Amino acid sequence: MDGDTLYSIGELARRTGLTVKTIRFYSDRGIVAPTDRTPAGYRLYGIDAVARLDLVRTLRELGLDLSTIRKVVDRELSLPEVAAAHAEALAVQIRVLRLRHAVLAAVAARGSTPEETELMHRLAQLSEHERRRLVGEFLDAVFGGLHAAFPAFAGVMRSMTPELPDNPDAEQVQAWVELAELSLDPGFRTSVRQLAEEQAAEQVRVDAAGPRRDIAAVVRDQVGPALAAGIEPASPQADPFVAAFTAHYAHLLGRSDDIELRRRLAARLERVNDSRRERYLQLLAVVNGWPAPESLAPALDWSVQALRVRTPR
Repeated sequence: MDGDTLYSIGELARRTGLTVKTIRFYSDRGIVAPTDRTPAGYRLYGIDAVARLDLVRTLRELGLDLSTIRKVVDRELSLPEVAAAHAEALAVQIRVLRLRHAVLAAVAARGSTPEETELMHRLAQLSEHERRRLVGEFLDAVFGGLHAAFPAFAGVMRSMTPELPDNPDAEQVQAWVELAELSLDPGFRTSVRQLAEEQAAEQVRVDAAGPRRDIAAVVRDQVGPALAAGIEPASPQADPFVAAFTAHYAHLLGRSDDIELRRRLAARLERVNDSRRERYLQLLAVVNGWPAPESLAPALDWSVQALRVRTPR
């Protein structure tokens, strides 16, 4: 068949796989106009109608509306421009659906109340600017006035800043919602602020090498071998490990390693061992796409127990 061949609407339906009703619908709207008519008034279509219908079907399956499709097939609009605009619109829809899915999954998993569900929905819907403002308020409540005196805290603040990507997966959205809820908890803010103030006080004493390491990190490194060896906190075999990290803390504060210092250190480590703090760091890693952080809980639990049995009241 050559380019002069004309097809009835039934023949066109067989060639394209579309129904007669669908082709008539497109024809009535001027998207695929007939080339001629039979003496009886039946529509006839040229070979170009096959290509137009194939394009129309593809664009409809991609979600374009009929008005836009007509402009594309009539070359009033550039297909790449239309595709770009619709791809952007779809990206927004996908993000909204991901947010909704994440909230619904969290509600199902946590058995949330209507009030909690509303809060999660609002937190998930926050714009980037609103998310940054919420995080900024939390960090200011925790570190306000401290980072100016101790520049190292600027790095700590950056390391505690969640940055939800433009196209987060469901796990990241759920983590963001829980992290945002946690950052709004007044009790958690107070706890982290106290830890920051204690760390700032410890940072006052510096040596030639610069700021001292945080005591929690020192304890983790010092008691790691004891944990690996299965040494009980109350056993005599634990004494050298306890002596090592208490000596470090005594040097840090510039005072002697006595019962009062060990009591103070036990209380300090208990505050660091707040499960909410560890949960924040776990959620932060998910949101930012970082490796899961190492848990300090085993080392801190061991250290606090070891200190308590050695500091009778």
